[in-house]
Amino acid sequence: MKVFQNPILPGFYPDPSICRVNEDYYLVTSSFAYFPGVPIFHSKDLVNWEQIGHVLDRPSQLPLDGQGQSRGIFAPTIRYNDGIFYMITTNVGQGGNFFVTATDPAGPWSDPYYLNAPGIDPSLFFDDDGKVYYHGTRPAPEGEKYSGNWEVWIQELDLETKQLVGEPLGLWRGALRDVIWPEGPHIYKIDDYYYLMISEAGTGHHHAVSIARSKDVTGPYVGNPGNPILTHRHLGKDYPIVNVGHCDLVETQNGEWWAIGLASRIYGGYYRNLGRETFLLPVKWEDGWPIMSPGTGKLEMTYPMPNLPEVKSHIPSACDHFDEEKLDYKWNFLRTPKEEFYSLVERPGHLSLKLRPEKITELVTPSFVGRRQQHIDFTASTVMEFTPLSDNEEAGIVLLQSNEYNFSFVYSKNGDEKVIKLVKCTNGEEEVLMELPVDASKLYLKVTAQGQDYSFYFGISPTNYQTLMENVDGRILSTDVAGGFVGTEIGLYASSNGKSSNTKAYFDWFEYAGV
Repeated sequence: MKVFQNPILPGFYPDPSICRVNEDYYLVTSSFAYFPGVPIFHSKDLVNWEQIGHVLDRPSQLPLDGQGQSRGIFAPTIRYNDGIFYMITTNVGQGGNFFVTATDPAGPWSDPYYLNAPGIDPSLFFDDDGKVYYHGTRPAPEGEKYSGNWEVWIQELDLETKQLVGEPLGLWRGALRDVIWPEGPHIYKIDDYYYLMISEAGTGHHHAVSIARSKDVTGPYVGNPGNPILTHRHLGKDYPIVNVGHCDLVETQNGEWWAIGLASRIYGGYYRNLGRETFLLPVKWEDGWPIMSPGTGKLEMTYPMPNLPEVKSHIPSACDHFDEEKLDYKWNFLRTPKEEFYSLVERPGHLSLKLRPEKITELVTPSFVGRRQQHIDFTASTVMEFTPLSDNEEAGIVLLQSNEYNFSFVYSKNGDEKVIKLVKCTNGEEEVLMELPVDASKLYLKVTAQGQDYSFYFGISPTNYQTLMENVDGRILSTDVAGGFVGTEIGLYASSNGKSSNTKAYFDWFEYAGV
């Protein structure tokens, strides 16, 4: 029996949502303060996924100015109805809840239709009678008597006017009395019941999935006596998979039911550098209720493949030679770019980065092109042509959890000497961990990780690396130290640190691979 390995999307791909159109499956995840926003994937078999674009790929769709790393885009939902795809989400720092539409999931998607809807985590339900319902979470109407005292609510959506109509109604507050943060709601109609599935207790260690049902879409909803139907909070903090939740259900064309959800892999203690990742698990129905991961009731790292024809997705090369005129979909930027700071055509076969005053430690859009860390053990390397002309100029590799927690592995100048240095930023305070003199117009840079031990190497040739620093504690790259909701990104970076500059850095290739 062939099995698949979880997570199906390793690295920082949280809050997944899924829909099926005939024999095709589409999946989206949160993107927070990264641009482009809401990566979208396609699969034929639920296991092998290929990114086909980003839903929000234009500045008009995604204003992120000044937003912190864990602000921006929260918890998207993707749905399909009558030839049109809908993606609904929240921009928590600007605009609130909105949806966009497309006839092709690869895009282009429309500009946002903003809704007068409080709260976060919106979803859409298309009923058999043609009515469409918005449902999301909001503070409890009587006031937030404690942090997280929210409820799931519903209101009809008029697709002609793109506005909510009728009266908003509270639906459910979760399975536990005084539960916090009921979130990620999705409504499904199965046989004679409407099912409302949510997560509750926050997206941290106590995350849990619960479900209720009703004969009417507006309730009253009655909870499953077996709630919660999925959680790992009772397994302890030594269990390798934690904070399981935020699920969405899908039925295959062959009648199987599956759920996708988020979870994190801990390593080096209770630390989650990879962020919240996307997992897949089987579901079966008993007595009118779903059973998640039948037989164990917990999220497993392997399961038998779905009963679908396996279709391997295109796996991009571990090494990006920057030979195309556009960046691969795996790359992204911080916040909304307002100017061109990179080029793939200025020097063909290279990524050029302008040194600009913006810094990685600020809530700005620096000259940074990053990708997700997707493995506990990995190697990342590049070759860079760059000559710093003054002490403020630097370029190299950044390992980024947020503007306040990161490592900068950069080539710079210190007085009359050119130097390679490693800078650690903790809670916004920068500290030079190591600095060595080196004078070269072309530098090879390499970062390796074995668990929480990150090591940094440089050389003037690919066969002659020197050690800058080994076994640096990488736990500051975990949300458990840095806070927030994102995972680590690894990227190429150039800055003139507050001053104007005409200097550029050129990267011939970037290679990332799990080991």
